Amino acid sequence: MINSFLQYLQYEKNYSSYTVLSYRDDIKAFGEFLQQNAPQTDIAQADTDQIRQWLMQQREQKKSATTVNRRLAALRAFYRFLLQRGIITRNPTSKIAAAKTPKKVPTFFREKDMEQLLDISQKNTTFEACRDEAILETFYQTGIRLSELLNIKDIDIDFDRQTLRVFGKRKKERVIPFGNGLAQILQQYMAVRNTEIKNNTPYLYILRSGKQMYAAAVYRIVHRIMTNISTQQKCSPHVLRHTFATDMLNNGADINAVKELLGHANLAATQIYTHTTFEQIHNIYMQAHPRADKTDKHT
Repeated sequence: MINSFLQYLQYEKNYSSYTVLSYRDDIKAFGEFLQQNAPQTDIAQADTDQIRQWLMQQREQKKSATTVNRRLAALRAFYRFLLQRGIITRNPTSKIAAAKTPKKVPTFFREKDMEQLLDISQKNTTFEACRDEAILETFYQTGIRLSELLNIKDIDIDFDRQTLRVFGKRKKERVIPFGNGLAQILQQYMAVRNTEIKNNTPYLYILRSGKQMYAAAVYRIVHRIMTNISTQQKCSPHVLRHTFATDMLNNGADINAVKELLGHANLAATQIYTHTTFEQIHNIYMQAHPRADKTDKHT
């Protein structure tokens, strides 16, 4: 039953392997809770109160609201699947509200910091240096996710139209434009790669061994270079994605266009970046308006 659900997520809903594994672990954790507290209850027959008790236990164990909500989402999807298959007659999660989560302003780099960061990466023309520069520029100039970058193939790049094809969540395809600067950087990297390395894959970014890059390797590259100019704790590929979105909005891009470039399913996911831009506008106002910092003498 659970295996059928996981196969449904992977092959019919096109969920990522990471999401499928997370849902599997969440459902397994709830099953273990039932075994300890209601051993006679099959997971398919669990009721709303039992699910609430499990979620309350998670909060008592200091699990974050985000983690608890993900676990609730896993159960919702699981019971919805059982309902569609006629295995149960009602979804016990339908009346359970998600926990409130604090809104987080995304971490990003200022434009001047990005200029310094990208200048640092342009020091020599070895394979690793060209590759690492291309990785940084691809993240910053396209806003793609780490998983999307790893799966770029040479054939996904159209240098005539200056577009990049990526496959996002649930394998949804989108095409992203890029400028002359990135085109030159990619062409230089590919020329060095093809000269120095025997590429055993169709993928754009590879290791010196000729194998496809993996997530931890890319993370280390980005973190190493970013920490050269920053003391902030978060120095990751996703910070570059945040920076791309923030800089686009700060420089006048339409929020719906940014939504499409990022591959967001809805506008709410993109709107988190407007908090940052409003903060910048507020600071500019406070610095520029002659009466912004004046107190009212009549109060």
